[in-house]
Amino acid sequence: MPELRRDPVIDRWVIIATERGKRPSDFGSAQPRKRGGFCPFCYGNESLTPPEILAFRRPGTEPNKPGWLTRVVSNKFPALKIEGELEKVGEGMYDKMSGIGAHEVIIETPEHDATMGTMDKLYVVNTLKAYRERIIDLARDKRFKYVMVFKNYGEAAGASLEHPHSQLIATPIVPKRVLEELHGSQRYFSYKDRCVFCDMVRQELKDEVRLVLTSDNFVVFEAYASRFPFETWLLPRKHMPKYEHMGDDLIEELAEVLQRTIRKLELTLSYPPYNYIIHTAPLREPDDLEYYHWHIEIIPRLTKMAGFEWGTGFYINPTPPEEAAKYLREAEEGKVEEVAAANVH
Repeated sequence: MPELRRDPVIDRWVIIATERGKRPSDFGSAQPRKRGGFCPFCYGNESLTPPEILAFRRPGTEPNKPGWLTRVVSNKFPALKIEGELEKVGEGMYDKMSGIGAHEVIIETPEHDATMGTMDKLYVVNTLKAYRERIIDLARDKRFKYVMVFKNYGEAAGASLEHPHSQLIATPIVPKRVLEELHGSQRYFSYKDRCVFCDMVRQELKDEVRLVLTSDNFVVFEAYASRFPFETWLLPRKHMPKYEHMGDDLIEELAEVLQRTIRKLELTLSYPPYNYIIHTAPLREPDDLEYYHWHIEIIPRLTKMAGFEWGTGFYINPTPPEEAAKYLREAEEGKVEEVAAANVH
C-alpha cells in the first residue's frame, strides 16, 4: 500500500509509491526510447487495460471493446489506490497516512500518432468533458479533497507511452502548490476585494504584449513572472473557481482555444515535450469561492532545474514572456498538418 508522508519543516507531503519500488540498478542513465512498438492504449488492445470507468463511444458498441473515441481507465500502476480506509498515524515526530486516492488515465483518441494540436477537435472536446465528469464523480468520495488533472507529453516531460493520453490523481489532502495559490489569492482578495486572477486577465488584455490569443470566454498569455521559457496560461475571462462547473458550450470553446494554443507551441518549438496542469479549487471549498479562479498552466520542458533553482526556489528563465508571446502570436497555425507530417514519423 502506498503512503503519504509529511515533511515537518515545510509542510510538504510526498507519496512513497511502494508498489512502484525501484532498486538502485533501475535508476541508470536514461536512454531515449525507440518510437513505435507495442501500445496497450491502441485500438483493439482494450483487454490489456483495466476496465473502462468512462468512455465516449460510437452508438451500439460495447464497453471495453473497439468502437471508442475517448476512454478513461484506472492506471495499471497507480501512485495511490482507491481501496482501503484513510488512516492517519504518527511515527514519532513524523506524520503519515495511508496512500488512498484514485489514479486514472484518459486515453484521448484511438490515433496513436496524433497530438493535442493535430487530433480532430472532437477528441479534445471529449477529453475535456472526461476531466469534468471524473472530477464530479470523484468529489462524491468524501475521502478525497483534491483532483489534479495533468498531461505529460514527451519522454522529457514524464510520458511513459507515446499514445495521446492525460491523467488525473485524486488525493486525500490539498497539495502544497494549490494551498500556496489559495493563500496568496486570499491575501490579495483581503487587501483589494478583487480576485487576483480576474485582475490578471484585465491587465493582460490591456497590456497585450504577453497575449497569445483570446476568444469570447477565454484568454491565453505568457505569465508575467514566467518560471520557464514559453510558460503559457489559459484562463476563463469571467470568474469561475472550479473547472467542473463548465457547461458543454464552454468546453467546446475551451477545446478550440487549448488546441490552438498547443498548435502554436508545436509550430514554434518543433513539438516540444510539455506538461499542462489544470489548477482548480479543492473539492471541499465553496462553489462560489470569490478569490480563486481555475486555470491551465502549460509548461514546455525546454530547460532543466539545477542546483540554484533547487536550493533557492528561484527560477532562471532565458526567454522574456513578451518575446515568447510575440513568437506564438506569429505562429502560422495553418501549417500544422505540414509540420506534423514531418515530425510525427
